[in-house]
Amino acid sequence: MYKKIIAILVIISVSLLLLYVYYEGDEESKNIIPLVEITYPSDGATISKIVTISGTASDPDGDDNLLEVEVMINNEWYLANGNKKWSYEWRTYDIEDGPYIIRVRSWDRDDYSEIEEISIRVDNPDTVETDSHKWAIFIAAANFPKDNESKLGNGALNLAERMSAYFIEDLGYSTNNIIILFDDGWIRDDNGYGEPIETLQQRRHQYDITYAATTKETVISSITYIVEESNKFDDSEIFIWISSHGCGDQDKKLFGGKILERSAVFLWDDILTDKELGDLLSTLRSDKTCIIVDACYSGGFADKTIFNLPELFLFGSSVSSPGRVVMTGASKFRMGYASTTQGPLFSQLWFYGITSGDADGFRPFIANIGRPTRLKMFKDGKVSVEEAFFYARYILRTDNDLKDYSKMEPQINDQYPRKGIIGNLKGMILGE
Repeated sequence: MYKKIIAILVIISVSLLLLYVYYEGDEESKNIIPLVEITYPSDGATISKIVTISGTASDPDGDDNLLEVEVMINNEWYLANGNKKWSYEWRTYDIEDGPYIIRVRSWDRDDYSEIEEISIRVDNPDTVETDSHKWAIFIAAANFPKDNESKLGNGALNLAERMSAYFIEDLGYSTNNIIILFDDGWIRDDNGYGEPIETLQQRRHQYDITYAATTKETVISSITYIVEESNKFDDSEIFIWISSHGCGDQDKKLFGGKILERSAVFLWDDILTDKELGDLLSTLRSDKTCIIVDACYSGGFADKTIFNLPELFLFGSSVSSPGRVVMTGASKFRMGYASTTQGPLFSQLWFYGITSGDADGFRPFIANIGRPTRLKMFKDGKVSVEEAFFYARYILRTDNDLKDYSKMEPQINDQYPRKGIIGNLKGMILGE
């Protein structure tokens, strides 16, 4: 009898122990839902044009690298870029002004987080801040996702901000009409070589201009927006600056592998060819447009190859057109150079020539290599974009400190105000 009782008690004890282990183990194996937070914009903010929605996420019991973050706008979920630090660009050019709710959730491959949400208001102005009808866009892709020695640091961003400040303070451009696109929209430590710190829009800014990423979709939508807005006015002035790695083969010293290829530049997630830029600008009606593409092998954007020779007809870009001055930092067959802190070399020289006044009176000379004028009549106290180009070419050719870069051979296609030798005698003065 006692043996039966003891056996029953043993069975019950073992069963209870097994049940405890089972439920305790099951409790430990339960997934803890991930976390997500919106850090920008703030709840109740008013936004316009492009807003980089950003924040943080974490997985308390898992691998943060497996996290995905989704953003809901107008009842549709979109995948954000990144995970521990994430962002999503919302382009509001074509949506109706008014209140919107932004919802965000993270997913750790097992469960979704609780949904975080903020309320914002979209308010895209119908008119510019001043009476001037001038637009400028600065596009720079420097620090691609792949970690290698070809990264260009934050120099192009620094130069773009110096140039935009000059356009606002000295040329009368409205802050509302200036756009800076840089990398994937994030600032990284170690001058661009390190980890993401904060988005461009989260930084403290001297001027309230529009910042976003250099993704192809954003580049296309931003240029399209400028074309459509500027076409509403007969006196519009457009400035487009692109700085990046150019597509070419530096091992092919003679032509860079570009004889039967188009000029193209890298964006953050794709490339942009000269023909694609020409197509984007095909409906632009402004008769005062300056375009600078500062990259290796970029001459094709100006429909030039080398030594001021025209591009083959089959590879015409259509970027050049009456009313436009198109410049490139290098020929189609040569490499360009850039400082990781100051930006691309040609643009530095061009910008200095304009802001210092030192380029006043510079002339084309043979094959547009540039030279200072010997006649006072060509010095009028103003510097045209063409004079600054010839100044930059002259400095590259004659400055001993820059002799290692003298073979860049920047190119120009000047059709302002009209095409032809006589048609482009008048230089383009920005801001007038």
